[in-house]
Amino acid sequence: MTIQESGTARPAGRPRSEKAEKAIIEATLDLIAEGMGVSELSIEAIAAKAGVGKTTIYRRWSNKEDLVVDALSTLKAPLPPLAGTSVRDDLVSLLDAMRQESGEARSRCVMNIAMGEADRYPRLMERFMKRAVEPRRRAMREVIERGIATGELRADLDVDMGMAIISGAMLWHTKWGPAGDLPADLPSRVVDVALSGMAP
Repeated sequence: MTIQESGTARPAGRPRSEKAEKAIIEATLDLIAEGMGVSELSIEAIAAKAGVGKTTIYRRWSNKEDLVVDALSTLKAPLPPLAGTSVRDDLVSLLDAMRQESGEARSRCVMNIAMGEADRYPRLMERFMKRAVEPRRRAMREVIERGIATGELRADLDVDMGMAIISGAMLWHTKWGPAGDLPADLPSRVVDVALSGMAP
């Protein structure tokens, strides 16, 4: 380690380049979007597409699966802040995040291709679910359980079934609904129909 004139220590190794990391992530997503499955994807192909050396990739990710998990995770919209004032408003916020992330054709294509190989790459999918999907599930469960506790929802409500009904209806629209951007009022419509059967 070299000591600079100011007396502060300069950290060893090269600083991480955000530009290089972004290029690698985008190259990974582009290759999948072009139809290259996870099994066909290679560090060599990603490096060539991103315009970086393989060592640049391996400096950041130890293997292809780690890189793909990080790349897929960037397609998920951030978990929205929940006001906590009403179950309806919080559920609409959670579903609106799903609506927004489904609006880009490339994102839908990438997720469909990657999820199509879930059986071949169970560790990859398990890590992706834990990192990108489980936080949303926990948030929805907490909202529904809070609604039961406050009396906004039926006391005998099956929480898992309620989550399946709400998220399943939204997934149907994002995966099999008409092409193009989903209407802005879709989350509220889904939540209102679901809550009509969940209210006391």
